Amino acid sequence: MYMETKPQKIFQIFNYCFLGLFGFITLYPFWYVLVASLNTGRDFMRGGVYLFPREFTWENYFYAFQDSRIYTSLSISVAKTLIGVVSSLFFTVLIAYALSVKTLPGRTFFTFFWYFTTIFGGGMIPYYMLLRDLGLTKSFWLYIFPAVYNFFNFLLIRTNFSNIPSDLRESAQIDGAGDFRILFQIYLPLSLPVLATVALFIGVGQWNDWFTGAYYQSNQDLIPAATLLRKLLNEATASSTIKVGHESSAATMQSYTSQSLQMAFVMILTMPIVVVYPFLQKYYVKGVMIGAVKG
Repeated sequence: MYMETKPQKIFQIFNYCFLGLFGFITLYPFWYVLVASLNTGRDFMRGGVYLFPREFTWENYFYAFQDSRIYTSLSISVAKTLIGVVSSLFFTVLIAYALSVKTLPGRTFFTFFWYFTTIFGGGMIPYYMLLRDLGLTKSFWLYIFPAVYNFFNFLLIRTNFSNIPSDLRESAQIDGAGDFRILFQIYLPLSLPVLATVALFIGVGQWNDWFTGAYYQSNQDLIPAATLLRKLLNEATASSTIKVGHESSAATMQSYTSQSLQMAFVMILTMPIVVVYPFLQKYYVKGVMIGAVKG
């Protein structure tokens, strides 16, 4: 029977303590925002609220949801995340499958060409002019078309497809299967971990993207939730109190502040990713390793 030595036990204790402390440091900022959002704003300004709300209230969320902009921005974020994940994953899977076939003419050239274009960029102004000329600066598709392809995601999926034995593809071709049938009935079922990982990358990127809506979107009715959050934080910095939905009375202003509403907005916009992530997390490490290690 194997017995741990004293140095090994000491190392295990140190390891658990270090990882526990590191986990606490990582989780605490999120917990602090949650506590602040569930505490009355005026009481929170007194300080001393660290682990649990001192004066519990749902009022911050109540007034946050009275701002009609949050419903519109959330619907834009949900739509662009779902459509972005499906379109980007579909397009990336197609080109990854094509370039994983070693007999494809020009395979090396196309791979190098798509990699080479990721090295250089024209800058914000030429990029904005391009989007404007394409008519995307006032369109919802601004969030979809430019983000439909990502070289890193392509590389993960193509490497995973290349690791699938070519005998499976050849056997399917002998049985009369075409490329689309081989892709959807053989390659994709064998690649669920890496597909879930890439979908998580795309989804988180789409949901957290505030830059596109802030600098390239001219239609203020089409800004996503992340851009709205940045706008609200800027407004809160310039004003001591955010007025949500309607003119606030003096009595109401005693219960919540701009800071407590900021915390509530942060939680509202963060929770969808927090809820979805645990369902995909089990595929994350396996998917990255499958897509990144050849052989």
